[in-house]
Amino acid sequence: MSVLALVACAGDVSEASAGHDSSSGSSGPLIADTSTEAPATPDDGGTTQGGADGTSGDGAGDTTGEPLLGAPYPVVLAHGFFGFEDFAGVDFVTYYFGVVDDLEAQGEPLVFTPAVDPFNDSTVRGMQLLAAVEEIVAETGHAKVNLVGHSQGGLDARLVAHLRPDLVASVTTIATPHHGTVVADVVLGLVPNSDVQGLADELANLLGGALWSELEPDSSVFVALQQLSTPGIAAFNAMVPDAPGVVYRSIGGRSSPCDVADAPPYIAELDGDLDTIDGGLALSAAILSEDVLSPEPNDGLVTVTSATWGTFLGCIPADHLDEVGQLLGDAPGLGNDLDHRAVYRGIVAELRQMGL
Repeated sequence: MSVLALVACAGDVSEASAGHDSSSGSSGPLIADTSTEAPATPDDGGTTQGGADGTSGDGAGDTTGEPLLGAPYPVVLAHGFFGFEDFAGVDFVTYYFGVVDDLEAQGEPLVFTPAVDPFNDSTVRGMQLLAAVEEIVAETGHAKVNLVGHSQGGLDARLVAHLRPDLVASVTTIATPHHGTVVADVVLGLVPNSDVQGLADELANLLGGALWSELEPDSSVFVALQQLSTPGIAAFNAMVPDAPGVVYRSIGGRSSPCDVADAPPYIAELDGDLDTIDGGLALSAAILSEDVLSPEPNDGLVTVTSATWGTFLGCIPADHLDEVGQLLGDAPGLGNDLDHRAVYRGIVAELRQMGL
């Protein structure tokens, strides 16, 4: 399997915001944290600005003495690997295809889609997402945000919650490789030569400059793949434990049956549907399935096992592209009634019911 094949499979043909855009911030080193894990509990309101050190008690910005707004908190949609904000300058081609408009129609005006480096690991991307979150809370006056991340965007969201739990009410991830993906292992095993890796990075920079709006000069496809590999994700998870007080939830994508008890209605109602893997994901899906007679449920890039983190809500009949309405809002497949927008609608409605 070639690097270019993975590019096609990664297909996280990422989105431009149809609502509120936030530019990525500067990257920085991952800050070690000694916090211990504890059960997450929903937040029940805002706080007042004005810490003893002259900063906001919850990190929301300059001291004003005014109370910060509580729930319902803004929703921040974090894009995945190879994500973009403006694809080749076409601003209507969005990563979460049609999701922002749909949520706004449901009375959710504060939905943000910040763009981060499409070709990097979640140490860099997570710091950029954090800078965007800081801007969002300052702009809206809310104490916190709800982070929703697809694919690698879920790892970025976890980093933000780990570093600044005071700014994050919840993290919901969709098809995030929390435990890595064997696809990355295979690709890295096929291209051990540093010259080949350099060529792939040059291709990403050459093409990315025209196609992706947030390409950084030091972007690296292989840095990202290394973190998504089995040893790379183990190191990330050890450095980024869950933060006390933040609600963590996850959803997987599948093209084979995956039964989960007590799934919320917007997932349970899809239990009878099956999805046909997109042709561009067929090879990676075969690698993930391993046992043809009893394949592990996966979406063509991430297994359900790897997508599980925190409270697992269940599986939706979708491959890695269908989960965000790609390509370009096409239907998920014959006999599949999935509307990806309804899934995000359900996620946000459930957060509101939880008081977030």
